[in-house]
Amino acid sequence: MCFKAFLLHYIVVCASLCKISQAALSLSPRPLPKKQVIVTGAAGKTGKLVFSLLIKDERYYPLGLVRTERSGKKLIKEVENCGLENIWVCDVTTLDPQGQNGIPNGVDDAAAMIICTSAKPLVRKRSVLKAFLQMPLNAMRGKKAFDFRSLEFYYKKGQHPELVDYQGQIAQIDLAKKLGIPHVILVSSMGGTDSKDFLNTLGKNKKGEGNGDILIWKRKAEKYLIDSGLQYTIIHPGGLKDTPSGDLGIDLDVDDKLKSRTIRSISRCDVAKLCIAALSATKGKSTAFDCVNAELSKGVKRKSAEDTIQDFLASGKTYDYSDMNISENFSI
Repeated sequence: MCFKAFLLHYIVVCASLCKISQAALSLSPRPLPKKQVIVTGAAGKTGKLVFSLLIKDERYYPLGLVRTERSGKKLIKEVENCGLENIWVCDVTTLDPQGQNGIPNGVDDAAAMIICTSAKPLVRKRSVLKAFLQMPLNAMRGKKAFDFRSLEFYYKKGQHPELVDYQGQIAQIDLAKKLGIPHVILVSSMGGTDSKDFLNTLGKNKKGEGNGDILIWKRKAEKYLIDSGLQYTIIHPGGLKDTPSGDLGIDLDVDDKLKSRTIRSISRCDVAKLCIAALSATKGKSTAFDCVNAELSKGVKRKSAEDTIQDFLASGKTYDYSDMNISENFSI
């Protein structure tokens, strides 16, 4: 065979192989499109962890809702692979679910909304000084030297529980309904069954006056979500700790029963993992649960967040919200 004939034959064979490869590629399954998930309160401690995990998860495309442009820029800087397209600047206390202004294009395709917004109590510095001065006297009386409950707390103007944890969350739930978002995951707080819980006193003076009752407002928002017709996952963490997950397990239960445990706290990292797990592990079922970390027995392996939720759902436990039908028990 002459060189020209050999070269022509080589080209024909290569072209045939190329067509076969293209045909094989066209028949191979294409990767599923990423599910868009809206994370509100994405600049907060828990919200940022949820947002960061979603960024790393190839199944999801997160959109982080933040209150200010400054918070958005900070989030882009701190979260790897986060771009401007992942940020939505909006104040939930002024969100108009019936309006279109400020709503990004494409959010109506979102598969879920994870609500991590919460009012943030701030401590009055003078009360800290007073508590320190009281320490010697407390020690002499056999009490705890530093009395945390003697501190005075307040909320910034326009950022108190009724606005953020009730009206703001209702606006977010209404927005989810309007946009056709089928699943809302709400990060709330343990302790909501007790209207006299200490957290409800934050923001009030000694006479009980002021903008407090954070757990009551949260619980009212939870009931609104339950009655919305949307699929819901309501997560009630115990005391939040800024620590890695570690070797502790995660225990779930209902109706504040976990408050009797020795460990009544949970890592924010584990709460974030429960939020991500709820996107797939709930399989269309609505649920509400409390969560705390727990010591593992020797030889027992730590379960994944997905398995933890699936086992809880299999238990058939349900949260009791019957108290919310008796307004006088939870009146403000």
